[in-house]
Amino acid sequence: MKKERVDILLVQQGLFTSREQAKRAVMAGQVVGKNEERLDKPGEKIDPEIRLRVKGQVNPYVSRGGFKLAKALDVFKINLKDLLVLDIGASTGGFTDVSLQHGARMVYALDVGYNQLAWKLREDDRVKVMERVNFRYSQPQDFDEGLPDFAVTDVSFISLKLILPPLTKVLKPDGGLVALIKPQFEAGREAVGKHGIVRDRRVHESVLNEILTFAETTGFKVCGLDFSPITGGSGNIEFLAYFKLEPQAIVQRSFDAEIKQVVDEAWQVLLAK
Repeated sequence: MKKERVDILLVQQGLFTSREQAKRAVMAGQVVGKNEERLDKPGEKIDPEIRLRVKGQVNPYVSRGGFKLAKALDVFKINLKDLLVLDIGASTGGFTDVSLQHGARMVYALDVGYNQLAWKLREDDRVKVMERVNFRYSQPQDFDEGLPDFAVTDVSFISLKLILPPLTKVLKPDGGLVALIKPQFEAGREAVGKHGIVRDRRVHESVLNEILTFAETTGFKVCGLDFSPITGGSGNIEFLAYFKLEPQAIVQRSFDAEIKQVVDEAWQVLLAK
């Protein structure tokens, strides 16, 4: 049987998202293998069937992004049991992982990129890998296991305004959506500060109002709004929104009070850490 490097196996088994992270953990003495034997050489080749463990690892998901969706499912009281879920912008698979752990029957892991999905998810029969797919051009017939009951999305370098319209075509009637709203990719360039960080709460409020209003004019009812429990990779405050597809005409309403409350809480909690 062909053996594999320890650092590569750690990534393939979904314990880390990059070999560099895996190497650091190995050299720090945090990785154990068969019979709890410590593995301290990243390049050591071992049987790929050995299940590795990282001592003290507390992240139950393949990426830290999983904590974002986990909070949304809890706060908005969403039940994914036996649902067919679409993960738009799956990347490593944090949202896919959380969906499965919360009972999803199957997940379409869709991303415009390639070879990013954690190995343990790639090998899971409940995951339909859809790589090199630009969701903006997706059609109902692209989903050969059936139209999704629910969608989740965490996308970068693109506005949700380009995601919501095509989603109305592929989501089942009354389907739900949890979307991560990233002000750094929604606000104009002039509103984003150094290192790509939005430092003005007025920009947060403006972006949220714009996205929620757009969603309702597109056919989604706004059912909930909160802030992400962790910041983005660069330190940006991000937000979680829960929508339900309701194609009938929706009377537009003001979100000002709700938005202000959520933004104020986000700044108090996340910037105090």
